[in-house]
Amino acid sequence: MAERTRLRDLAPITVGIASLAAIAVVAELLLLAGVLNRYILPLPSDVLVALVRLVREEDILSRMGLTAFEVLTSGFLVILAGVPLGVLLYRFRLMRAALEDWLGALAAAPIVLAFPLFLVLFGRGPKTIIIISFVYGLAPVVLKTQEGLTATRRVHVNVGRSLNMTPAQMFWKILFPSALPTIFTGIRLSWTFCLVTVVAVEFLVNLGGLGHLINELAERYDMPGAYAAITFVILLSMGFFIVLERIQSWLQPER
Repeated sequence: MAERTRLRDLAPITVGIASLAAIAVVAELLLLAGVLNRYILPLPSDVLVALVRLVREEDILSRMGLTAFEVLTSGFLVILAGVPLGVLLYRFRLMRAALEDWLGALAAAPIVLAFPLFLVLFGRGPKTIIIISFVYGLAPVVLKTQEGLTATRRVHVNVGRSLNMTPAQMFWKILFPSALPTIFTGIRLSWTFCLVTVVAVEFLVNLGGLGHLINELAERYDMPGAYAAITFVILLSMGFFIVLERIQSWLQPER
């Protein structure tokens, strides 16, 4: 039984890796045949070589660490601010009616284009990048927290009332556990927004991290290197998703 479970868990990973390998092989063949433009899309084999080159020559791990630090800092700030704000929207109907549409608009707004204003206010440094990504990632956590609390089944709330639970007990034992999956959906969306914003601002202002490296490589017209740097961004995003899934599993184990 344990072996079968292990094989079932490995199946999606195997299929995913095999699919990526197949796409890479097809792209390689099309590029070699001249169907695709090699000046725009480099050979996947060249990108693989560039991955090793970036580690050796471009201090990629340090740059990756800086980007990860900025994303983690803004991401945790989003959680600390977004979850309580979502609870307030759930508790106060007037506040929800007044702010919900504005938060939805904030999530869709191209805030990253306002980076010159943030540079003037906070200076040219990691603090500016963290603040921009915090603002951009706030709305999903707030809205999903409110949505998860609102979607709690009424029968569970009635059971809590029948047991004469205090408001604090009602929140921590019924509302919060029920809303946790939806809250983590908002956190995953938010951290994705934070990562995209951090890399984009690093690219725009030429300030450290993976975004700065992508800009440098693009200006050198080192396309394999640029695509390899983008691959490291994808790996970083995958790492965040895995960590968040583990935290959610720890907070809400399967029964």
